[in-house]
Amino acid sequence: MTSVGPAVDQQIFDPGDDPHLQRLDRQFAGVGRLGVAFSGGVDSSVLLAAAVRNLGADRVIAILGVSPSLAGSERAAAHEVARFIGAPVVEVETHEGDRPEYRANGADRCFFCKDELFTRIDDQLVAEHRLDAVAYGENADDARRPDRPGANAATQHRVLRPLAEAGLDKAAVRRLAHAWKLPSADKPAAPCLASRIPHHQEVTPEKLQQIDQAEAGLRELGFTDFRVRHHGEIARIELPADDLVRAVTPPLAGDIRRTMQRAGFRYAAVDLGGMQSGAFTLTVLGRHHD
Repeated sequence: MTSVGPAVDQQIFDPGDDPHLQRLDRQFAGVGRLGVAFSGGVDSSVLLAAAVRNLGADRVIAILGVSPSLAGSERAAAHEVARFIGAPVVEVETHEGDRPEYRANGADRCFFCKDELFTRIDDQLVAEHRLDAVAYGENADDARRPDRPGANAATQHRVLRPLAEAGLDKAAVRRLAHAWKLPSADKPAAPCLASRIPHHQEVTPEKLQQIDQAEAGLRELGFTDFRVRHHGEIARIELPADDLVRAVTPPLAGDIRRTMQRAGFRYAAVDLGGMQSGAFTLTVLGRHHD
């Protein structure tokens, strides 16, 4: 096996120490060259590191889909993680915004986004990099969720899902990320910007730009985990419970309001429900969200 930089090393995390890693290592058997659909999040980072660990950096590429739905900060962070792991990044421009089904923003929007990405990872790209297979970072928890239609696109394009196949849930993924000291080990989930728009309200480049600017502003104010939901003139801000009080306390409250206004919103509302991952889709699907 090939080590990934100074961090991903058997002396730090030996395969014999964890059955999850043993099962994950076995997923790469028979693969010569692999493309990893890469976002820089903890799941795809662990998948990329495991691929380089088993196959070597010269036989793995990180494939990053770039479009208006990808925040600029996420794009930069993905490159940073890939550099740490030692894998080259190939950027693929995606055009999900040209698809009427994606813009319509139904509960199946993620299917069309993933389908666009996997379609862009076409025969030419596969041939150019001599890939035997493409994989993406679905984990075992994701595989059980009803609000992940992108998994259907992966199935249709015969994309591998080594983390889920090895039974790695989110906790196991983060344990590996910490053991390998990956920069994304503690990175909060960061779904695409379109997830901030309520279903059946059109996804447009203008809305995505507003959200990106608003969230970049919150990051500059010192927040690290948040969502800015787009409700027309209203920016509905979701924050962890520990951040709620300081967000509505002057002078920070005024800074947040001005940040949202600069992004094009008229009003800024802090949601007392806190962070609500998947709430839009679960509501449309008739599932309860805690």
